[in-house]
Parts: sequence; structure tokens; C-alpha cells
Amino acid sequence: MSNEIITLSHGSGGKATNKLINNLFYKYFNNEILNQQNDSSVLPLINGRIAISTDSFVINPIFFNGGDIGKLAICGTVNDISMSGAKPLYITVGFIIEEGLEIDELEKIVKSMADTAKKANVKIVTGDTKVVERGSCDKIYINTTGIGIIEDEKYYYSGDMVQAGDCILLSGTIGDHGMCIMNNRENLGFDVDIKSDCCLLNFLIDDILSVSKNVRVLRDPTRGGVATTLNEIIEHSNISIEIEEGSIPVKKEVSAMCDILGLDPLYVANEGKLIVIVDKDDASKVLEIMRKNEVGQDAVILGKAIDDGKNKLYLKTKIGGKRIISMPDGELLVRIC
Repeated sequence: MSNEIITLSHGSGGKATNKLINNLFYKYFNNEILNQQNDSSVLPLINGRIAISTDSFVINPIFFNGGDIGKLAICGTVNDISMSGAKPLYITVGFIIEEGLEIDELEKIVKSMADTAKKANVKIVTGDTKVVERGSCDKIYINTTGIGIIEDEKYYYSGDMVQAGDCILLSGTIGDHGMCIMNNRENLGFDVDIKSDCCLLNFLIDDILSVSKNVRVLRDPTRGGVATTLNEIIEHSNISIEIEEGSIPVKKEVSAMCDILGLDPLYVANEGKLIVIVDKDDASKVLEIMRKNEVGQDAVILGKAIDDGKNKLYLKTKIGGKRIISMPDGELLVRIC
């Protein structure tokens, strides 16, 4: 294992930069488009509507139970493109690296990105590397842009498509990522093994769209959790949403940690969960196909859209009461992605 570290010379454009690019980035990201090695990459002709998304990843710590900043960057970008019903094709990556980062750590991150991109069937086609002085960033930041193609004529998935009676489906347990990062980072001393749910959702979405043409919304409830995402959907609709407390899937370790810290799992971040709003007549078959997918085995029908003219998110409690779930006032935990 090498003790070699990133130095400012790796960002100078000279021999050290060239060595880093050739021995690390080209080694793992190798494909015919990237290998054009020009200032810009020329993509094949794309026929259809183009979906594009950009994101930046500053997570702390950069390695965590269930993933790392590299895997997160690819999963997050692929998932965002997929939420529009698009097929993700290409990703660009930009690295901001702090002087002093061990090259072995950088290689683990780059390899993780390459492995995840291969699994998603996307290509990393261009990128950039900058090195900054110690203290100017926290080890490494990654910026990505994703490009996808919308092949289906019906491509518009948005809150304003939701109708009263539609069902709200959730692909699995909530709060895993946020509590994993909090437990890894804050040294709280919880003796629990919580693993981030960081994963690719594009193939799950393909499965869903193969059985239903009546999907209204596809969203991944990342920062702010399920409660924030549902409130955002409601803001763009003319309906309210009612969810069942007894249907909310939460792992016991996550629930226990949230109870101790006074947190509500509905507001805790996820990085591998999907909210689907679909016509009630298609809900059962969508739920069935979700449960057949590896990342949707714990899928549930969480609730339904209702028309009460108030545009609110309601939680129907286990004892039959009902309360309003609002947007959070602030970030529960920063730098979780």
C-alpha cells in the first residue's frame, strides 16, 4: 500500500497531472468516447428528448458503511436522470481534491465510480481535476452532470399530474442513509450497524414503467426525506396526500436511533429509495413488480392522494388520528450527499 499523496503539482497541468490522469482516471473510466482525449468529447447522435441533471457531492465522511463519495456521485446522478423517465447514458465528472489526500484513497473512489457506472450501463465521457491547498476543501468534492434520453412519448412526470385517488408507493425502508452518516461522523457511540441505502434506481424504474403507463410522479426522497419530497410534490399539485403511519417502513436500528436523538425518520435523508405516485388501478401491479426487484423488496403502499382543497400532507396515526406533516425548518444534517 502506497503512502503517496496528492500534491499541488498534481493540479499544475505538468507531468504529475498527466500521470494522475493516465494511471488513474483513464485506467478506470476507459471507453471510446473518453479516449478521444480532447478538450471536449463528441457524443454519438442522440435521437429523442434529452434529460440533463447536474449535482455536487461533498459528503463527510467520504467512506461510509454501504458506499463512498464515488459510488454516491454516480448513483445520485443516474437516479436523478431516471426520475424523468429517461434512460441515463453519459456522465461528466469534476474533482476538487485537497492537497494531502492519499492517492490510494482517491483510487478507491475512482474505482468505485467506474464499477457503479458499469453496473448502471452509463459511460463517464469527460472530466476535470483541480487540486487546492490544504484547508481549502475537505479531502475531495465531486461534481457531475448526467445526460439521458427519453424514448417514451409520454415523458412528463410531475406533481401537477397527480389526481385524487392515486396511490403513493415507497420502495423500502427510510432514513438508512442519514442515520448511517450521522452514526459514522458524529461519534455518538451508538452500537448499531446501519448501512446506507445508496444504490442505483434506474432498473427499478424500468420495471415500473414496463407495467404501467399511468405513473404520475417518480421522485427519490434524498435531503429532507420522504416528508419534504411529498410536500414538494403537493406544492406542484391541486391535491393533498394522506399517508398511513402503520405503513411507514423503518428498520428498528434506525427507529431506535431516531427516537434517542428526537428525529422523525420521515425527514431523514435517503440515497436509494423511490417514491412512485400511480393511478390506483395500477398500484397493485406496480407494487408487485417493485417487490421483485432487488432494491424494491420492501416496497409498500404508503398512502393516497385526496381532494380536500387544502394542499396538505397528512399522517394518519395508528390510533386513528390525523396530523399535518410540514416542511422542515432547517437541514437536519448537512453534507449527507
